[in-house]
Amino acid sequence: MTVRSARARISRREELNFLLTNRIPRQLATRLMGWFSRIESPLLARASIAIWRLFADLDLSEARTQRFGSLHACFTRELKAGARPIDADPRVMTSPCDAIVGASGRIRGNELIQAKGFPYSLHELLPDRQLVELYRDGQYVTLRLTANMYHRFHAPYDCVVEKVTYIAGDTWNVNPAALKRVEKLFCKNERAVIRTTLTPSRHVVTLVPVAAILVASIRLRFLDVLLSMRYRGETEIPCHASCAKGEEMGWFEHGSTLIVFAPRGFALCEEVRAGAVIRVGRPLMRLP
Repeated sequence: MTVRSARARISRREELNFLLTNRIPRQLATRLMGWFSRIESPLLARASIAIWRLFADLDLSEARTQRFGSLHACFTRELKAGARPIDADPRVMTSPCDAIVGASGRIRGNELIQAKGFPYSLHELLPDRQLVELYRDGQYVTLRLTANMYHRFHAPYDCVVEKVTYIAGDTWNVNPAALKRVEKLFCKNERAVIRTTLTPSRHVVTLVPVAAILVASIRLRFLDVLLSMRYRGETEIPCHASCAKGEEMGWFEHGSTLIVFAPRGFALCEEVRAGAVIRVGRPLMRLP
C-alpha cells in the first residue's frame, strides 16, 4: 500500500467517524447514553463491554474489580492501589489523567491551538477575565481521553480548589477528526473551569474538563452536585477543597478532554509532546 492510499483510507475513516458521531442529535444521544449506561444489570453490562471490546482496546487488568453492575460502573472504574505512582518531585506538576497529548506549549498572547490551523482564544474558553490575563503567554496542555482509558482525573499538585464554573454547551465529539473540522470546538462544548491555587507556592493552575458526545456528566468529588446538561448558561460554584498531589478530583462519564493552564514561568516536561500517551502521576510541567 502506498503512502498516498494509506492517507486516503485514514481520511475516509475520519470522515465516517465525524459523520457518525457529529451529524446526529448529539444532546439526545448523550442523554440516551447516560440513561442506558446506568441500567443495573450485570448481564447487560457484560454484553455491552464485550461489544465495546470489538471496537476498542479495552484493558481492565488494572481495575479494582472485574465485575460491573452497569456499563457506567465500567466507564468510571477505579484502579487497584498503586496502579498510578505519583511523581513526588516538588518541582514537578503531574498529569491529572491518562490521556493522549494533543496541542501544547506556550500561549501566544491569549491565543492557543486546538489543532493545526485552528486557533482559539483564552477569553472564548474561560469566563474569568482575571484568568485570561493570568495565562497570557503562559503554558497549556490539551489531554485527550479515549473511550477505553481510565476516566478519573486527579490533582496535579497539592492545591486548594477555590472555584468551579460550569458552562453549558454543545456535545461535539472531541476526537482529531472533529478538531480538524469544527472551529473553536472546546469553546462551544459543555465544560467546567476548576480554579486551583498550588500550595505552598500560590501559583494559580486551572483545569478545564471539556465534555463531549456520550459524556453524560462531569462529577467532582468535592461538590455535592452533578455537573450536567440540566444546567443552563454559566453557573459559578464557590468552594474551598484541599487536594493532595495525586488525589482523585472527579471523573467523566465517558472519554473526553482536559486542558491544563499554568502561568508564565512553568515549562513542559520532556515527555509531553503531541501524540504521546501519558498517565496519571507522570511529569507534566515544571514549576518556576
